[in-house]
Amino acid sequence: MTKPRIEPSHFGAVYDRFQAPISKFDCGRKCAPLNGGEPVCCTTGHAIPVVHKAEFALLQSRTELWTRFKAHDAVSRKVVSELPRSTCAVECKGVKFCERDNRTIACRAFPFFPYLNRKGEFIGLTVYWTFEDRCWMIHRMDLTELPFIREMVAAFERIFAFDPEEYDNMKDYSATARRVYSRAKRPLPLLGRDGGLFKVMPYTHEMLPAKPGDFKPQGAYKSEAAYKRAVKEAGGTLGPEPKGGYLAP
Repeated sequence: MTKPRIEPSHFGAVYDRFQAPISKFDCGRKCAPLNGGEPVCCTTGHAIPVVHKAEFALLQSRTELWTRFKAHDAVSRKVVSELPRSTCAVECKGVKFCERDNRTIACRAFPFFPYLNRKGEFIGLTVYWTFEDRCWMIHRMDLTELPFIREMVAAFERIFAFDPEEYDNMKDYSATARRVYSRAKRPLPLLGRDGGLFKVMPYTHEMLPAKPGDFKPQGAYKSEAAYKRAVKEAGGTLGPEPKGGYLAP
């Protein structure tokens, strides 16, 4: 039996169906004042986009926005050296030149990745925990819009169907997440496939309903006062906030 093989056209279909914004406002406005005016997820100094080579082929056929990422220090060289053979690291021309229809899957999904439980079931979305100190959205997962959740779930179900290696990668990464949170004695945050905030408990891995207060904010996002201090120290400028404020529960 021939194994399924993912092609550039598969990513084109995913792009067409995965376009919903994470929230009702631009969450990059919250972290940008701490990062030289650019969202953390749009700078390779923080987050290096990794794509399947078939996805990169699609991008090359429709835009000049993306090029191969060139490692420039020990950290980035390590990241590139550890990538699966089917993938590659890429970078764009910068947030000022962003083409929304030509964002990578990594860009559309950040800071989330598919969470698979110990049985290998795709039960929802969790976050890249290493960005807790830089990505504000990680601390306000409850503001994530349902259309985004459903489109991301559908996107990865399609990718998994044609790319079993990506399924295995996400299964392994989910297991790593469970270990990280268990060692820290903290619940793993989870968005259910149909919305709703949950927590996966350390050690038992039981999935329970959650509320925003169950997850302690980190770094500059501990409080509004801490955020304003951090922005001032970074030389940034506070922008307008949504009605009710960013940190309101």
